[in-house]
Amino acid sequence: MAVCARLCGVGQSRRCRRRQRQNQQGQDSDSEMDMDEEEGERIVGKIKAEASSCPLDDATAVPGPVAADVNKHHGSSRTPNPQSLLQLPPELLVHIFSSLPGTALPNLALVCKKFRQILNTETIWRRRCNEEFGMMEDLRKMEVVGVSSRELYVKRVDPRVKSGRFIKLLPDYEHMDYRDIYTHLLHPYRHILGLWQPDIGPYGGLLNVVVDGLFIIGWMYLPPHDPRVEDPMRRRPLFRIHMWESSKALVECMYGHKGPHKGDIQTVKKDEFSTKCNQTDYHRMPGGRQEEFRTWLEEEWGRTLEEIFHEHMQELILMKFIYTSQYDNCLTYRRIYLPPPLPSDLLQPGLFKGTYGSHGLEIVMLSFHGPRAKGTKLTGDPNVPAGQLTLDVDLRRALQLPDLESQQSVEELSRLVLGVHEQVQREAQEPPPQGAEGGAESEERAGPVSGAEAMPASSSREPLPFVLPLGIMARNEVYPRSCKMCFYGTGLIAGHGFTSPERTPGLFVLFDDDRFGFIWLELKSFSLYSRLTDRLPYAQAPSMEHFEDMLRSMQSWTS
Repeated sequence: MAVCARLCGVGQSRRCRRRQRQNQQGQDSDSEMDMDEEEGERIVGKIKAEASSCPLDDATAVPGPVAADVNKHHGSSRTPNPQSLLQLPPELLVHIFSSLPGTALPNLALVCKKFRQILNTETIWRRRCNEEFGMMEDLRKMEVVGVSSRELYVKRVDPRVKSGRFIKLLPDYEHMDYRDIYTHLLHPYRHILGLWQPDIGPYGGLLNVVVDGLFIIGWMYLPPHDPRVEDPMRRRPLFRIHMWESSKALVECMYGHKGPHKGDIQTVKKDEFSTKCNQTDYHRMPGGRQEEFRTWLEEEWGRTLEEIFHEHMQELILMKFIYTSQYDNCLTYRRIYLPPPLPSDLLQPGLFKGTYGSHGLEIVMLSFHGPRAKGTKLTGDPNVPAGQLTLDVDLRRALQLPDLESQQSVEELSRLVLGVHEQVQREAQEPPPQGAEGGAESEERAGPVSGAEAMPASSSREPLPFVLPLGIMARNEVYPRSCKMCFYGTGLIAGHGFTSPERTPGLFVLFDDDRFGFIWLELKSFSLYSRLTDRLPYAQAPSMEHFEDMLRSMQSWTS
């Protein structure tokens, strides 16, 4: 409690003050006394002098059990059986107040002068910043220890700064406190924390807004370079928000190659916000559009245009650059959620990186809906845009693979999958049983059927040998040679501009808890998917109903 009282500035425990008096007996000067302790003694003196003059009312009355507990822990020297919170010691009030949500503290400060003085302590607001937003940094030690990702911040904040000391980059932090950080930065911008999908036409994207150090940063997540699907995701900062003055937060655009510059954030409506750059000249490069294209191509694909020999792929890349360049000054984002896990799920739902031929790697969200598994695109292409249902897997229709020699025959695989596909089509044409609701939505609401309920988890399945049939193209020559389960499913294909979309049969292959694949029979192509393992806070859906509403909205954005 002595440490707590010293940090918060309210005062010290009796033991701490006794030790201080003993030390002062052998010293003639008190020049080394900590300024926080002096301020704490001053505040405690005021509080004790005014405590007796504060009237007792229902708002500050202490319940019987609480009063008994206070006497137990503080001995008879404290006020016996306190009838009001005003009679509790300041350090105990600090502990109580720091447990309350930050939104309740301003109203608490209106109760009386004593409460208002105690709510000025750093301990309370530091705990709220930590528990509500995960901010672990110590403002008083920033000059010594820096912040997370320090090298990135130094390069991004000001390339001319060589020192990694954060205090040199933002000197005004030494005049701020945790209350400023909470009141003017974390709380006002709390609604933009989480996962978002940028509105970039068919291409979509994945933005993760997090509290990182003393910043709120919007990280754009980019898939690894094609075809390295198992490599970690790449991140690029699009904007950041931080305290510039004690009562003002500054929004900066991070796009371009000249460092951060002025930006703006506007909340359009619930679960939607937009960013705007106020200095787009920072996005331009001295060499003009050609230099910008070469730089973008190296960042996006990890290669030069001369190294891409496929003419159709060159056209797709150039088309994406021209299209996405129109959105470098203003972007709108819509909130997305991660699918909530259920005990009946075949594997942990979440985000996966997948190969899509000449379009490169794209991000897919895998979710489970009763007897079906669905893969929804978060990033897309001119054929099948972001937000569309790229995979639809029927978990009731498991397929038993033949021996390895037969697996190499694409005709044998087609016979297995098309046989199930024809059966599904026949069942779809039959009238539903009397009294039963038709359509896939009724199946999802009904939950898993008997076959899905009896299905063991993927981790309990023994691996089976697997090989791709001859004639099936794969971007990854190295793929798992064993699988756990296979199911019938359909994949969405379409012409350029999402014309003539249709669902084509294929085989869903579950390799392990973090990888799966899909064989597109009509395209004679294989896509490999690998789990995205990055930590994504503030992204869980409040309920399955919210998540399903979000999926329907995503499809309408690009339909």
